[in-house]
Amino acid sequence: MPHPPPNGYNKFNFIFASNVMNVTGLSNVEQARFNMVEQQIRPWNVFDKTVLQALFDVPRERFVPQGMQALAFSDVELPLIINAIDSHETMLTPKLEARLAQELLLEPTDCVLEIGTGSGYQAALLARLAQQVTTVEIDSKIAAFATDNLQREHIGKVTIEIGDGHAGWGTAEYDAILLTGSVPTIPDALKYQLCVGGRMVAIVGSLPIMTAWRITRTSAASFETESLFDTVIKPLRGTAQPQFKF
Repeated sequence: MPHPPPNGYNKFNFIFASNVMNVTGLSNVEQARFNMVEQQIRPWNVFDKTVLQALFDVPRERFVPQGMQALAFSDVELPLIINAIDSHETMLTPKLEARLAQELLLEPTDCVLEIGTGSGYQAALLARLAQQVTTVEIDSKIAAFATDNLQREHIGKVTIEIGDGHAGWGTAEYDAILLTGSVPTIPDALKYQLCVGGRMVAIVGSLPIMTAWRITRTSAASFETESLFDTVIKPLRGTAQPQFKF
């Protein structure tokens, strides 16, 4: 039985979602993309129509490392192996990338700061939802990989900068900030880079328990925090992780 359309789901997408299985000649890639959205992402409470459209518009298979295209839509983290060298970083699962994008509550006029560029796919999704994305990557080889991916796909609203941004980046304020790796605590410097009304989404904690939080700056010195969901991801490069002691 078909799912009812979520609020705001546009007519084209609902017709596509209802009938795609019966469309003769649908390519294997588009079938896999559809399955990713319907079987992994929407069941994970991602219903925002602009986020769903971005998932169809941004070709995830062109952001994965060479030789991993067959896994581009799988519900697994993919190792970022660049020129046969393991960077020891990963692409997050598609459902987590989509959920993080949705939880930022982006508007088309927003400027976004992303800490941890990775393959560039998350930044590409954010660029579909916002006006401008500045993304900071500590590893120059990963930054070059992301730059190549974004340029090849003609995504021009993303600026990649190289450095350690886990404790803040520059002096500008942003409408939204996303951390793509976990942190033990959220540095105050990053919180104060939010505009009033701005939102930050970060996954906080250490193994075995981590929680995604949304922090909203409500005034010059006040913040509201909201627990979103539990998950586990790799630490953000540059952060010091606490060690268990027995």
